[in-house]
Amino acid sequence: MNLTDEILFDVEDGIAVITIDRPQQRNAINRGVNEGLHKAFDLFENDASLRVAILTGSGDKAFCAGMDLKEAAAMQLRVPPRNFLPVLGDAIHVTKPVIAAVNGLAYAGGWLFAQMCDLCIAADHAVFGITEAKVGRGMPWAAPLTRMLPQRIVMELLLTGQPLSAQRAYELGYVNAVVPLADLRAKAMEMARTIAANAPLTVKAARELVYLSGEMGRSAGLRAAQHLFESVYQSEDAQEGPRAFAEKRPPKWTGR
Repeated sequence: MNLTDEILFDVEDGIAVITIDRPQQRNAINRGVNEGLHKAFDLFENDASLRVAILTGSGDKAFCAGMDLKEAAAMQLRVPPRNFLPVLGDAIHVTKPVIAAVNGLAYAGGWLFAQMCDLCIAADHAVFGITEAKVGRGMPWAAPLTRMLPQRIVMELLLTGQPLSAQRAYELGYVNAVVPLADLRAKAMEMARTIAANAPLTVKAARELVYLSGEMGRSAGLRAAQHLFESVYQSEDAQEGPRAFAEKRPPKWTGR
C-alpha cells in the first residue's frame, strides 16, 4: 500500500517491506519521503505482528541519492533541525530489527538511511558515498561511522567525497552480504525470516545490547547487559524455547 506517493509499505510473513518509490529522481529525499518514512516506521513499530522491516528503493539505479537538492535549494535550507530526517535511533524510535536492502547508489542521506539500519545487504553494483563536501553541505550524521569503519577510511570518504563499492564495504565489515541485484530481495527476506523465527524478546534485547555496549566501556557494558536480559530470562518464552527443543518441535513464541 502507499503511505504517501513516495513510500510503499508491504507485508510478507510478518516482515514489513518499506520502499522509497521515486526511481526517476533516484529515490531522493523530499518532503513526501520524509513524511512517508515517519508513517512507515511508526506502523512497523506499533504492529506486534511485524517482527522485522526491510528498507529498500525502487528501480535498479539508486537506493537513495540523498536530499532532493532542488527542493532544498527552493527551501533555502540552512541548518537542518535535529528531527529533519526520519532517522532511526534519533528522530524515530524503533525497537525491532531493520535491514537495508541497497539496490543501487546510496549517497549522502541515502548512506545515512543505510547506516541507520541494523543490517545491510547490498546489490553488487551498489556504491556508497558521502558527497556533502562536493556541494558544501554537512554530514554530522556520519559520526557513528568512526565505530563502523577504520578511521583512515572514514577520513578518506568524508574529505574526498569519493564512493565506496559494495564489495569494498563488505570487505571492511560494513555490509553483511553482497549479491546480484536479482537476488537482493530474496537475500534480505531470507535474513529477515531467520530473525523473525527467533524469540522476539531476545532479539529486541540483543539489538539494544549492541548499541548500549558501543557507548560504554567493558565493565559498564557487561553490567548493562545483565540488567537488559533479566526480563528475557524471566519470560514465558525463556521456558518455551528449551521445552520446544526437548520436545523436538518449533517453539511458539508469545513475546511474553
